[in-house]
Amino acid sequence: PITKSTRSSFRDLEGMVEPTTRGDPESPLRWTCKSTRQLSRALQVMGHKIGRQKVSELLADLGYSLQANRKVREGSRHPDRDAQFRYIYNQVKVFQENNQPVISVDTKKKELVGDFKNAGREWQPKGQPDSVRVHDFADKNLGKVNPYGVYDQTANVGWVSVGIDHDTSSFAVESIRRWWKRMGQQTYPEAKQLLITADGGGSNGYRIRLWKIELQRFADDQGLEISVCHLPPGTSKWNKIEHRMFSHISMNWRGKPLTSHEVIVNLIANTTTRQGLKIQAEIDSNSYPKGIKVTDTELENVNLFKADFHGEWNYSIRPKCSSY
Repeated sequence: PITKSTRSSFRDLEGMVEPTTRGDPESPLRWTCKSTRQLSRALQVMGHKIGRQKVSELLADLGYSLQANRKVREGSRHPDRDAQFRYIYNQVKVFQENNQPVISVDTKKKELVGDFKNAGREWQPKGQPDSVRVHDFADKNLGKVNPYGVYDQTANVGWVSVGIDHDTSSFAVESIRRWWKRMGQQTYPEAKQLLITADGGGSNGYRIRLWKIELQRFADDQGLEISVCHLPPGTSKWNKIEHRMFSHISMNWRGKPLTSHEVIVNLIANTTTRQGLKIQAEIDSNSYPKGIKVTDTELENVNLFKADFHGEWNYSIRPKCSSY
């Protein structure tokens, strides 16, 4: 039976492993590199009467596994990687304690639209599998889609804009804007700030000038102070959206040909979990041209405030009409 002591152990254990949690976009399993011996000792120091075996059982109940050595290498390790994760974890806690929204964002991998093979299997009448094309050449009319996701870390809900053009910073921020207008505003009507956790590269990368320009426009439009924390290099699997949302979408459509935009939107929107995940999705049919240049002057006009710790990764953009 779940006792008060067990619930307390659950809470403290997850608090310890959360800053060092990784995930796989194709699997709901979460990984931690901390050993059960380390965790049980830390819990004992906190006053819990608990051993390694019980810690293993609690980790399994929380959806964790110990990460194998062969999967640890994720690219060059930055010396401040762990410190950055602790910084992000603390920022998330502060925002959540103040009832301010915290979102994790990323682009899911591009998907071919049409009667193409989709990895995985599903139950079908014997001898009647879906027929798909032999070769995976993009359909000239349907092309590919770029699903850009926004995951609310507090409410366990998400948004996906299914883009049909280029994956640019303009598309990324428009996806965040749609989440805010369709979902975020209703959940956080008193919000003055928004925290975004994002990878360090891609359309929402910390080096991308257009990303900051578009965030300034969003901040001005909505009167929100936008804070951004980027994951350190080589750690994309640690992004919360990967294992809390994208993995479940992948499982929901495995084995199903993504024959149209409508099918893709419906499969995303019908993705749920036992933990209560709910997702809204829609097609974004806008054009997002690549190669938009941002001048030094335009960048200097962004109302940007860098954090003392790695200001290139951690910064805030305030509305120009703000009273800050």
